[in-house]
Order: sequence, then structure tokens, then C-alpha cells
Amino acid sequence: MTDKLQSPHALGDSVPLACLGVGDRLERTLMVRALDRRESSRGSFTIVSFGDRTGSVDSAPFWSDERRALEIRPGDIVHLTGRITQYAGRRQLKVTSLVSAGTDDTDPRRWLPSVADVGPLWNRIDGWRAEIATECLRRVTGLFYDDHGFRRRYELCPGSTTGHHAELGGLLRHTCEVVSIARAIGRNCGADLELVVVGALLHDIGKLEAYDWRSGFTITEAGSLVGHVVLGALMISRRLADEDAPGIDPAGMAVLLHLLLSHHGTREQGAPIPPMTLEAEVLRYADDASARTSSMAAALSDRGNFDDTATISRPVWQLDRRRTYRGIIDWGRKGSEGTEGGTKNGTAV
Repeated sequence: MTDKLQSPHALGDSVPLACLGVGDRLERTLMVRALDRRESSRGSFTIVSFGDRTGSVDSAPFWSDERRALEIRPGDIVHLTGRITQYAGRRQLKVTSLVSAGTDDTDPRRWLPSVADVGPLWNRIDGWRAEIATECLRRVTGLFYDDHGFRRRYELCPGSTTGHHAELGGLLRHTCEVVSIARAIGRNCGADLELVVVGALLHDIGKLEAYDWRSGFTITEAGSLVGHVVLGALMISRRLADEDAPGIDPAGMAVLLHLLLSHHGTREQGAPIPPMTLEAEVLRYADDASARTSSMAAALSDRGNFDDTATISRPVWQLDRRRTYRGIIDWGRKGSEGTEGGTKNGTAV
């Protein structure tokens, strides 16, 4: 173990990991999110992903002769010091000291990014549910959303493991966005709004079985073998077999399951069947809009995607290797205190 970094400028817990820039020194207690073991011409090495509720950062390579990386496992809580460096245009943390933090506190809300308050999200969800007048649709939705165990897990589940809404409660936030977007599109095109809302509320329930969020955001064995789209359809089928029938005939059940199975749009994107109804088409694009705008917002706020003060980012893999622009345009607006206002990352300033 090397000597600890004792710089008075080492950054503590108050600075989000995503905001660390090249040259910043860090001293912090973090969770080991993942270990990626690789091979190169120099030999084997390991990249460690460290994180807390403010984000994550990948380490510089730990080579095979460095015992520190061999002794840690995902979920371990460690105290480390180091410096943010850059290699091939990407941020990395050059660790100078790494020791066990000596704590068993593995509450995911402390170590993983999370939605600050899920209460307002639940209020919106339950408000939309209350507007469903068709009894069979209201009952099938209630089989899940009236279940306290389901709600506890749903408000913790991430929207994805590494992409859009990758935070505790991210799935709940994503669901609210999809319902809101789908309702707006559905009104415009004359879709059955109740069916659109039910499809939006249920479309991603399979992620509860596809994801694990105890020590990072990972995909379960079932998630890898079956995928969340099919898992969601299976969850509905099992629940309906175990409960009193909500009054949906076989044709109606097929249309409901079609909403889940087609919401990724194409087979290449993970949908067993493409959308064949107006409501399924609405859901497909509402889901895509929520996911893509969330990924764009996250990419713009991640300082690691930009070189110093650059306004154009490096290619971002979550955006299909597209670049982003974070410049400020004032558009001739005035700020609240007489200064020039404008937009930054799509937000008025």
C-alpha cells in the first residue's frame, strides 16, 4: 500500500464525482461498483469502477502485480485517495491509496445515485391510475400498483444499468415521463388514452426481475437470458393466473401483452414483435423519447465528456457515439437581475 495523499486540496464528499476534472485530487469513501479484468501486450490488468450517490469514476489500470485490485470485490466499501488523470481522451482515477473502510453500511441509497424524493412521482402515478374508468384495465394495473412489495421495489429499481435513468428510483421517474409523453401523443393522434396509460405503467415492470441494485446496477441471470421485455409479459401472465380474472378476454389480453412486447420497436432493439396498434406505436416513441432525452441530459452534465472548457464533447457511447454541445446562447433575453439570460444544455439561465 502506498502512502496516503495528504493534499489540503483533496476533494471530499461534497463534490459530485461527475464534476471532477483532470488534476483534481480526491479523498473519499466509495463503493466498488464493478471490476473489469482485461488483457494487453503488457499483461493483464483490472479497471475498477468506484462510486457513491453522486456518480461513479473508473480507475486507471491496476496491473496484475498490484495486489490491491485482487483483494477487492464488487460491493466492498473502501477509502481511497488519488488524482483524476486523462488517457485517450477519457477521465480516470489514478489511485494512490486504497484500504478497506471498515464499515458494513451497504444501504444502496448512500452508495448509488438516487431520486431525491419519490413522493411526487407516486402522486402522479396514482393520479393517472385514478382516471382509468374501465374496470378491467384499472384492476389489472392494480394487481401490481396496489401491491406494497411491488411499490417498494419499483421505487428503488433503476431505469437502466448504465444508460438512461441509471439511478435508484430511475424506473419510477422514467415511467412518469413515458406516461406524460404518451398521453400528449395519444391525445394528438386519437389513441385510446386509457390503454396507452396502462401500457405505459406496465411496460417496464420486467426490470424488477432483470436488474439487481444491491451493490451497483447489474443485470440478473434472468435479465441476460430472457430480457426485461419478455419478463414483464411473463409477470402479467403469472399474476393473472394467480388472481381473480380482471374481466379481460383473450383478445384483450393479447393486445395488452402486445404493448409490452413491442415497446422497443424492432427486433434489433429488443422487441419480439414490432408495434401493430396505434397505442403500441405511441408507447414505443414515448419510451424512446424519455430514454433519449435522459441520456442527452446526463451526457451534457457529465464533465468527463468534455475537455476543460470545450463546448463540444467527445463522442458519447450512450448517444451512439454522437457529440454534444454545451454552449450558452443568450437569445437577447434578460436575466432576473438585469443580466443577459440564455440557454445552457437546453435550460433557461
